[in-house]
Amino acid sequence: MIQLFRVSKYFGVIAALKDATIRIRKGEFVFVTGPSGAGKTTLLRLMFGAEKPTEGQILINGINLGRVGGSRLDFLRRQIGFVFQDFKLLHRRTVLQNVALASEVGGEKWTTTRKKTHQLLRAVGLTAKEHAYPLELSGGEQQRVAIARAMVNDPLILLADEPTGNLDPEITRDIMILFRSINLRGTTVVVATHNKELLRNTDQRVLFLQNGMIHE
Repeated sequence: MIQLFRVSKYFGVIAALKDATIRIRKGEFVFVTGPSGAGKTTLLRLMFGAEKPTEGQILINGINLGRVGGSRLDFLRRQIGFVFQDFKLLHRRTVLQNVALASEVGGEKWTTTRKKTHQLLRAVGLTAKEHAYPLELSGGEQQRVAIARAMVNDPLILLADEPTGNLDPEITRDIMILFRSINLRGTTVVVATHNKELLRNTDQRVLFLQNGMIHE
């Protein structure tokens, strides 16, 4: 599902990633961890196609990201949900409108989009907040809106960058249960985190990133 072959990413003389070879299978749940500044966000952005590698190749579902662009790259990205660390919700749009946006941009009919959006809000426990605005929600609620938005196009892959970074332990547990339920439906999930508590008793695969190098 996700394959990196000897991928390096440099910003000037700084190596965010060095000679990384990774294979993540369809339906797998993988944690990426490491200290702040280790390159976790860069790795996820490379998988999403938002950054291009300095060296090496990246294949997503068999498609080489280095050989696609324009509308084909946009189509591929619609198969990848991305949960941002800072949520990136639109404050002037309601919860319903935020979740529906990615589907609307993809050209989905409003009736279909509305049905999918309602289903997702029910799944994340926010049906009662669909007409609220992001700034009226708690941090945990905003994160669940961001997850619902990432899932609205039924992605094959879900990438999450520090999704529990600013949340208390109870909400963190709820968010991770939600990710696990998404994974059990067949979605490949990759979560970048520096939260050691998430990793302490996990039976999921863990990739450790330090100084641009990946260790498993």
